[in-house]
Amino acid sequence: MDARFNMFDNEIAAKFGKRFANAGLVIAQSPLPRSTQELVALRASQINGCGWCIDMHTKEAAAAGETAVRLNLVAAWRESTVFTEAEQAALALAEEGTRLADAHDGVSDETWARVRKHYDDDQIAALVSAVALINAANRLAVIVHQQGGSYEPGMFDAAFS
Repeated sequence: MDARFNMFDNEIAAKFGKRFANAGLVIAQSPLPRSTQELVALRASQINGCGWCIDMHTKEAAAAGETAVRLNLVAAWRESTVFTEAEQAALALAEEGTRLADAHDGVSDETWARVRKHYDDDQIAALVSAVALINAANRLAVIVHQQGGSYEPGMFDAAFS
């Protein structure tokens, strides 16, 4: 499968991409731990089948020091011993926030209570924003069939700063 459209070579898409990346910068500069940001982005991307975003967030997490064991177990985080209770709460929020159509109530009260237990208001704002942003990014990449495999950590840093 080839990409349908190059979002990086189109002027309108590039302008949108820069603003989109600036929204991501707010999350990146928040007090939400970087590892949590990457784990959440990876899990939502796995659910949505976004090869480009799985590639990006796996490589960015590894470049930031995340272990291969933890990255390999994200899809099975419930059956793993390598994630903290706080990370488990964030991953549950990522899953429920990604699968909104699967439950009429969206994010469960139980998951929300777990998130409130482990994160302060600024971290929650960043976490909710991160889930929303990665889901939007997944949709952009999946719609145009942006393929995973070619991403290099930090490759967009200069373009979006």
